[in-house]
Amino acid sequence: HLPWGRTCKQWYQRRVRGIKKEMGDVPRIIHLSEGVDKYAPDFTEMNEENLSAFAQNYLDGKLKKHLNSEEIPEDWDALPVKVLVGKNFEQVVYDPTKDVLVEFYAPWCGHCKQLVPIYDELGEKYKDHPSIVIAKMDSTANEVDDVNVRGFPTLKFFPKG
Repeated sequence: HLPWGRTCKQWYQRRVRGIKKEMGDVPRIIHLSEGVDKYAPDFTEMNEENLSAFAQNYLDGKLKKHLNSEEIPEDWDALPVKVLVGKNFEQVVYDPTKDVLVEFYAPWCGHCKQLVPIYDELGEKYKDHPSIVIAKMDSTANEVDDVNVRGFPTLKFFPKG
């Protein structure tokens, strides 16, 4: 237990997710700027050589950001409101033939819960439109590059082309 204030706990839970107690010691580089960029090593053995190489690769700009993603659900596109996760986000959102509206939500968010019937109705209205996609993504379990979600719900429009 760490004696953090509520704000610190919320930040940690939202931004440094993916690290679980049962994983043991897990090195990460976390760069705090406008958002939070995380970098995970590609090694499991914790030693001076691996940690030094990890830090140097970060300083040299050779590391790729670590972004959390759930697995793609088999039925992600079965309902009018499509379910996005980190692993299918780019494929769907940056499709040059589609206009895509995405709701970035948190399952525990009251405003998000209030939006569900309205957003489902919108999905129903456009479900047969060939170039419009209405989608949602649980931002507590999935992260994507270049989309900064600062509150819930966040709606973003990605035009085709």
